Amino acid sequence: MIAEQRLHITVLLTYFLFCSSQLAISQISWNVNASLLNSTAGLSTFWTNRPTLLVNSTTDFSRLAPILLQRNASPRFLCGFYCNYNATKCIFGVLLFQNRSDMQNDVINFPQLVWSANRNHPVKTNATLQLRQDGNLILADSDGTLVWSTSTTGKSISGLNLTERGNLALFDKRKRVIWQSFDHPTDSLFPGQSLVRGQKLIASVSASNWSEGLLSLTVLNGSWATYIDSDPPQFYYTSTYSYSPYFSFDGQTFAALQYPTTSKAQFMKLGPDGHLRVYQWDEPDWKEASDILMSDVRNYGYPMVCGRYSICTNNGQCTCPPEENLFRPFSERKPDLGCTELTSISCDSPQYHGLVELKNTAYFAFQFSHEPSSSIFWPEGKKLEDCKMACLSNCSCKVAAFQNDLGTDPRGSCLLLNEVFSLADNEDGMDKRVFLKVQNSSKAQNQSATIFGGRKSRPYKVIIGSSLSALFGIILSITTCFVIFKKRTHKSHKAGDFLDLEPILPGMLTRFCYNELKIITKDFSTKLGEGGFGSVYEGTLSNGTKIVVKHLDGVGQVKDTFLTEVNTVGGIHHVNLVKLIGFCAEKSYRLLIYEYMVNGSLDRWIYHENGLTWLTRQGIISDIAKGLAYLHEDCSQKIIHLDINPQNILLDQHLNVKISDFGLSKLIEKDKSKVVTRMRGTPGYLAPEWLSSIITEKVDVYAFGIVLLEILCGRKNLDWSQADEEDVHLLRVFRRKAEEEQLMDMVDKNNEGMQLHKEEVMEMMSIAAWCLQGDYTKRPSMTWVVKALEGLVSIESNLDYNFTNVPLVGADNQQMEATISTKLASVLSGPR
Repeated sequence: MIAEQRLHITVLLTYFLFCSSQLAISQISWNVNASLLNSTAGLSTFWTNRPTLLVNSTTDFSRLAPILLQRNASPRFLCGFYCNYNATKCIFGVLLFQNRSDMQNDVINFPQLVWSANRNHPVKTNATLQLRQDGNLILADSDGTLVWSTSTTGKSISGLNLTERGNLALFDKRKRVIWQSFDHPTDSLFPGQSLVRGQKLIASVSASNWSEGLLSLTVLNGSWATYIDSDPPQFYYTSTYSYSPYFSFDGQTFAALQYPTTSKAQFMKLGPDGHLRVYQWDEPDWKEASDILMSDVRNYGYPMVCGRYSICTNNGQCTCPPEENLFRPFSERKPDLGCTELTSISCDSPQYHGLVELKNTAYFAFQFSHEPSSSIFWPEGKKLEDCKMACLSNCSCKVAAFQNDLGTDPRGSCLLLNEVFSLADNEDGMDKRVFLKVQNSSKAQNQSATIFGGRKSRPYKVIIGSSLSALFGIILSITTCFVIFKKRTHKSHKAGDFLDLEPILPGMLTRFCYNELKIITKDFSTKLGEGGFGSVYEGTLSNGTKIVVKHLDGVGQVKDTFLTEVNTVGGIHHVNLVKLIGFCAEKSYRLLIYEYMVNGSLDRWIYHENGLTWLTRQGIISDIAKGLAYLHEDCSQKIIHLDINPQNILLDQHLNVKISDFGLSKLIEKDKSKVVTRMRGTPGYLAPEWLSSIITEKVDVYAFGIVLLEILCGRKNLDWSQADEEDVHLLRVFRRKAEEEQLMDMVDKNNEGMQLHKEEVMEMMSIAAWCLQGDYTKRPSMTWVVKALEGLVSIESNLDYNFTNVPLVGADNQQMEATISTKLASVLSGPR
């Protein structure tokens, strides 16, 4: 009986679970569709990529896993996973579509991907998007690999919103935007969306490959420009032009406009071919409304219209240079893919380099060679032969373009570039020539024949030659013995020197040999800058990854600097600290290899007129604080940087902060609060207690306060260009304006956004003053600074604005400057 009852209970339980599971499945399906009703999600939310909606599309992307929908607007925006049919390749992003999509039948017609988070790294089914409790929005693949995040950990995030304009935004409790997709555009702009300096559109590789390509659109000083992201960038269009029904430009901001205002869905896109087009919805599909560059850039003026080394002829065909045995097409069937060299150029044999002359040939970048880049351009006044020799003497040079606008005068303009893209037949009648560098192997054979050929030598020449050869052999033997003796004599010393390095070099770092770095940096040909300890060069690894190589020079402190930096940076990892990739310790060479920061150092952004938004400045300030807090609190040993200044704060492609240059850093045990050391750092950022040589991590807090003030004010701490001597020192101005209660007068006047966020700016000013207290015990820790920036703790109210004890650097303080035994500020304004 009991067994019978148990059987009945088991059957009932199984039936109940089956019904429950069916209800759950139904509920899950309903929730997927219900999520389409919402444009906002709160913390903590978790979505899994399981595509449910079908898509009518001209691409192979045909399924959708929706997350948020803005259905009150016309057109509509949807945020979610956009996948191919098998969901083996999915992009998380924002899609634009017209209202007539058949939502009732779970079908969307011809959506356009207008923003994406992971176009370089597609994910698969069961990938996840999570808005975590710590405020970070994270995209992870099905195997758990982190693919993308908003890097907003620790910020006060209350939810995720998709606005009526298609902006995906994270907001706080006061509905303030903390992060938004509009600050990180991909290849498209919506009407009402703006592009400012520091942002850019990057075209995809092709219509079927949405990964980032080489063509970009950006805002420069007073103009907007399109270019190919080569080394250096080559511009194919720049303009200060501000009138167009589809966009506006005021010298700082490029904004997309709705035209006509009654039109339906519309967006602007930089295409894989470099064209900037506007698209509108025209039932039943999208139609091109305008090709914005059409009137200014002819077809052959686009960098990749015919591919590398290929010539666009007058009839629109693509052909390789006519010289035989030097170039061949990538594809006979597709000539627009470009050409390649049959023999690669080798810097190891520059004596065999030659130039192939293409007469009546133009190069697109010539017209815009005045734009800022690392290319070499000489305007009128350069002779043709000088132009050719300049390219032959520089191994990095691959093409020399020459143009003579002066008629009978043999002089003209000369442009040298490191990469060759599409060329074009010249139509305007001017003298335009292009010289392509080639590796001529037959030339070497001819030269050998010339050197060793000719008439038979006379007997006396043979005698003299034999005697000289014998003498040379004797000298060579003696020299070889001497070198071997010296090497053996110093072998133990060199081995000992290397063993001094070995114990602290982390095993995870890559060891490079010096000759390898010479190849990677093209013989150290591209210098990004230099500082007190050496120079910094650009390089490219074999896998295409760009790096920077820091070559330490000098004798005295080089080894200490090298050991300190490797020991410090090599053993720590943080999103806001620069990544050390490897090192070279060979003979007397000391080199450090770092990740490449495309936007260079912070000083190039805050000391000049630029388009940094208030949100971007907030993010930079927060990132610096988090990086320092990590050094001070979260490492096994407390690390005091000792040289925080804008030159040592680098910015990546998304303007995220990476603190660099740890050559002066000091490592102290956790249980020690102070350290005695000689004065070190950059004048203008030194805390008052440096005069006693007894310092704590609060010297970094003080330097952070200076940098924070510079970011808010958009000027240097010590600015000798100020007309009024009282305004030279920023801290004096800070004190005076605080007494006058006019602190907003100091704020960067070139940024209207900061004026609109007066309350937040004033809070930042108070944090800066807190960090700059003359008594270091009254300064906050960097952990407290981070919390103050996030509004989690109150800012000290009883602040002393009397900065008279701060050591100043100037004509009246030469003695203090003489005691500084370290480097001055590095001159590093380019990418590194």
